[in-house]
Amino acid sequence: MRIVSAAEALSAVQSGNRVFIHSVAAAPRRLIEALTARSGELRVVEIVQLHTEGEAPYAAPGLSRSFRVNTVFVGPNIRSAVQEGRADYLPVFLSEVPLLFRSGQLPLDAALIQLSPPDRHGFCSLGVSVDATRAAVQTARTVVAQVNRRMPRTHGDGLIHVDDIDFGVEADDEIPELRHEGLSALDLAIGRNCAELVEDGATLQLGIGTIPDATLACLAGHHRLGIHTEMLSEGVVDLVEKGVVTGEMKRVHPGKIVAGFALGTRRLYDFMDDNPLVSMLDIAYVNDPEVIRRNPQVTAINSAIEVDLTGQVCADSIGEQLYSGVGGQMDFIRAAALSEGGRPIIVLPSTTHAGDSRIVSHLKPGAGVVTTRAHVHYVVTEHGIADLFGKNMRQRAEALVAVAAPQHREALAAEARRRFGSW
Repeated sequence: MRIVSAAEALSAVQSGNRVFIHSVAAAPRRLIEALTARSGELRVVEIVQLHTEGEAPYAAPGLSRSFRVNTVFVGPNIRSAVQEGRADYLPVFLSEVPLLFRSGQLPLDAALIQLSPPDRHGFCSLGVSVDATRAAVQTARTVVAQVNRRMPRTHGDGLIHVDDIDFGVEADDEIPELRHEGLSALDLAIGRNCAELVEDGATLQLGIGTIPDATLACLAGHHRLGIHTEMLSEGVVDLVEKGVVTGEMKRVHPGKIVAGFALGTRRLYDFMDDNPLVSMLDIAYVNDPEVIRRNPQVTAINSAIEVDLTGQVCADSIGEQLYSGVGGQMDFIRAAALSEGGRPIIVLPSTTHAGDSRIVSHLKPGAGVVTTRAHVHYVVTEHGIADLFGKNMRQRAEALVAVAAPQHREALAAEARRRFGSW
């Protein structure tokens, strides 16, 4: 690794290159700024990424001749670019993103990453985000690293030797934090319903947002829980400190918290730093259903935008408008169903902010089905739990109407009777 300025390091990127940017809270801000600063001389540089925290200046409207984003998750910083046709969305299971790089389907010219400083043996750490970045580092022709003193050093698959890095740019920057300013009554109502489905000894996967945080907050009375999740969030720290999360019942990495990336406050990042309890692993492994299912009572809790009366789940779009991504929902929903005593759970508030029902007779035109009706077992709203497994279409509709918002139940029930008959 040769320590240089950000401008010198980014001179390695040429027009027509495909460039990977490190994910979530590990997005290397100084490298991103240096790359964007070259927009006047670069043309048709493809940016491949997952979700990234912070701004995405390369996706600005005026830079479309220089950069084209090809993302597997439509986060807030590139949502308008995707919806306006200036960027592309690549639907893929999160578990298969590393395969895109390793198979040569998406060969990478450069990987822009963020690391902890090297230890005395020359190993740096990918820190809060190993996910698909490990595969990007292994396959990219040129690796440029922002070496940040504030990046926690984590155990697992994220150790990268300095000999495998071409250019290093030193930094002393804060890692982006995600703070939730309190949980609403709605969040807690849904969280309590989810917590009812979590049994002692279960292995948990939870996604991003206030509802997963509310669920964790409602688990203080549980025992011997384990964590095997794509995203590690702040609420897990509370449960470790209370002795709720021990991992002792897990069959895969017993006693360990397994995750692919983390997003929270500095408290979470400090908890992860040099903590052998936490294993940050390659997402191809973390999200492999065959690996996940070996744990007992896998309880996977994932969110949705809307669910129709047959149980079809739309989680990545609002009608034709792409909003997020396929992510790891199907990886974990299927694994939970195959796990001994497992419970795959879809959660959503019963209404939108505008008061429209999110339990719907039909998905919006153009909406994508991320999780099929055959994969869904439980749907949870603030009004209760709909158990769909083993139920026919008519019975499913009845169960889903019962957890819809009261003001929408009559219309939904009428539509269900028209389609499936009386109950």
